[in-house]
Amino acid sequence: MVILALAAVVFLLLVAVGIPIVFAMGLSGILGLIVGNFDLVKLPSSIIAGADSFVMLAIPSFIFAGTLMERCGMSYQLITLARALVGWMRGGLGMTTVAAEYLFSGISGSSVADVSAIGAMLTPPMIKAGYKPEHAVSIVASATGIGILVPPAVFMIVVGTLTNTSIVGIFLGGFIPALTMSAILMACIYWQATRFHWPTDARPSLKVFLSALRGALIPLFVPIVMLVGFRFGIFTATEAGAIISFYAVVVALLVYRNVSFREMLRVAEDSALMSAAVVLLMGVATVYQFLLGMAGVPQAVGQMLLSLGGGPFVFLIVAAIIVAFFGMIMEGLPAAMILVPVLFPAAKIVGIDPIHFSIVLTAAVGVGLFMPPIGVGLLIALRFGNLSVAQLAPHYWPYAVALLLGLLAIIGVPELTLLLPQSAGLVR
Repeated sequence: MVILALAAVVFLLLVAVGIPIVFAMGLSGILGLIVGNFDLVKLPSSIIAGADSFVMLAIPSFIFAGTLMERCGMSYQLITLARALVGWMRGGLGMTTVAAEYLFSGISGSSVADVSAIGAMLTPPMIKAGYKPEHAVSIVASATGIGILVPPAVFMIVVGTLTNTSIVGIFLGGFIPALTMSAILMACIYWQATRFHWPTDARPSLKVFLSALRGALIPLFVPIVMLVGFRFGIFTATEAGAIISFYAVVVALLVYRNVSFREMLRVAEDSALMSAAVVLLMGVATVYQFLLGMAGVPQAVGQMLLSLGGGPFVFLIVAAIIVAFFGMIMEGLPAAMILVPVLFPAAKIVGIDPIHFSIVLTAAVGVGLFMPPIGVGLLIALRFGNLSVAQLAPHYWPYAVALLLGLLAIIGVPELTLLLPQSAGLVR
């Protein structure tokens, strides 16, 4: 335990002085190996073992496809459809943000990309329509916190790899929980809209709606194909990544024609760099997993959580709080690398389904990313309203409560997560 404490202190110090998390984890992990008198050959072998997963091939494919489709402008089409669907309701622009985030997450796969795209496109119209900047930013941030549950999400692939759980099962498990959290957040927005008399759009005619639907068919193809393909076992997550990447290239070259071949190569290069960063992080985190295992931390944490009693519900609440806190201060992937190997063995003892466990952790990370005072996603959203955390916090609490209620619903009703995986034969 002394070795782990020393490694953790060094890690925090390195992060505090601005060292990237992956290098901070690597250096502190090396220190732990040296102090523990372990063979340093464990470092390269751990990195190779952490990166040696066939399903990881899906990560660069989804990143490339999502980035390329965003460059094409598909998000604008989805926002137009979302506005036609819910914009005519009280608080319709806010609800449009939630609906657009659900649709857009299905092609982006990245919470950072979501908050940047949705925030840039919908914060100004909301402010212009009479929403206070504090409310506009709160809506963007809380809506984007849900997006991580809509596949394809890189976080889901990483958690599935760490828990040796079907990625397809986790992808299918995310659709209904994301809808549930979206509905709760929309109810919150409606309540706020009636309080502050936010405006509504005119109800669209059938012609306008059909035009919006027709324009959104190209980006909607991605989540629909994934849902159908995974539900009927047509392809795996890795194969889905390749199919969607090919589709994105065809659409960019033959339909939108607004992305040059050189720009496409630049997108591929950026995707490769982002994928390499994820793979390196997983490899370096394996060293920490080794140190944790040697110190018996998973067993100790498991016994502590099991001693709380209350069964799976209490266990998942405590786990979600821990994960949300870590996700808030150090982003989702590093938090998963450290916590999943500690929490998952105990979850299996309690009898929690691995897919349900993975979705709860995914939702908790999404909530943590957008929680004040230092949630990374929230800090990105703030810049669209030129606000500080202190200015936002008094207005953000209803939306934060909505996210937490959604998380509790996912924890308390496992059927929300397991319905689609069970229908596909992925849950016994």
